[in-house]
Amino acid sequence: MKKLIAIFLSALMLLSLVSCGASDSNEATGDNAKDLKVGAIYINSKNDTAGYTYAHHNGITTAMKELGLDVNTQLFIVDEVPEDPEQVRAAVDTLVGKNVDIIFGISFGYIDALETAAAEYPEVIFSHATGYKSNETNFNNYFGRAYQARYLSGIAAGLKSLQTGNNNVGYVAAYGTEYAETASGINGFALGVQAVNPNAKVYVKKLGNWADEVNESAFATELISSFGCGIIAQHCDSAQPQIAAENAGMFGCGYNSDMSPDAPKAHLTAAIWNWNVYYRTAMEAAMNCGSADNFVATMGTPAYYGGLKENFVDISPISENCAPNTQKAIDAVRELIVNGEWDVFSGVKLSITADGVVTKADADLLDNAGNVIVAAGGASVEDGVITGTMNYYVAGVQEA
Repeated sequence: MKKLIAIFLSALMLLSLVSCGASDSNEATGDNAKDLKVGAIYINSKNDTAGYTYAHHNGITTAMKELGLDVNTQLFIVDEVPEDPEQVRAAVDTLVGKNVDIIFGISFGYIDALETAAAEYPEVIFSHATGYKSNETNFNNYFGRAYQARYLSGIAAGLKSLQTGNNNVGYVAAYGTEYAETASGINGFALGVQAVNPNAKVYVKKLGNWADEVNESAFATELISSFGCGIIAQHCDSAQPQIAAENAGMFGCGYNSDMSPDAPKAHLTAAIWNWNVYYRTAMEAAMNCGSADNFVATMGTPAYYGGLKENFVDISPISENCAPNTQKAIDAVRELIVNGEWDVFSGVKLSITADGVVTKADADLLDNAGNVIVAAGGASVEDGVITGTMNYYVAGVQEA
């Protein structure tokens, strides 16, 4: 009887592993894994070696390998697709023609075309990065608390600014307050800098585009030459701002991927994405949900939003260019965030000394016009504001 019960319980456990959304195994098995076809639409080249598209491509391929999927036969990519609805739709049609089960679109401007495609192809799952639209069946969005990683990179920049005696920090941004994504990142970085160096100013130079390698370099150079910036941060797709900083003998914080190989004498650290954390979750849901119209229900939310706690965002390893005690300060702040004791956009200010000691004190969170965003001691700005309506810069930030 005990053997029969053991066999019965083992069968139940096996069923639970292959039921919708229940797989925690290190590798997908069976027909679900063998049959899954993954589609991806990239804004830049799949062969990039750093930056935004590189980070997504690395995340997708890493997740597939973790799940035992064959990247060579089960991944279909259309790359270098601009944010033009007709071209996005053409890419979708190409991937649907390959009989893919799920399509990942990685650029914000794909949002309307993917929403339309999800309605027209209900048998296909559509998953959109950085957006805000979704439906209840086969279309979701995913993003993360990049501002947390930005704050950590800002600590590195702030400590370096103290070491060099230069309070001017430059920031090459795709956009500014037009998008909450860019505004929250700029603000998170600036608050990290100011926690160490309250006298620091962050000068933002906007590209008006997510990727523009020529101006990414030119704007970084202008921030150095015209505004005296000794550190260059960025929210743009390539490593050009870091290369420009190195060429000028300055320092920088990259984005999306570790840019130390591109600018080894300048790079401090980068706010990065572990996109494989989401891609694995989404692929498992796609394999196990049974049909596309159950995907959102299997995910449990139409909008995935992870942070440092989920290891979805992070910073790259700090380089030897960083000031002493940088790792000590970053580790202390990381612990506060991961443990839920503190978050970036709250009415509690962190102060960080040159020897890496972190203290907390209630203080108003102000925008750069002097308006109180969060009163001293208040809870952090709501997620919906951070992802959707943050249209201001915090005190100490100005456009160049």
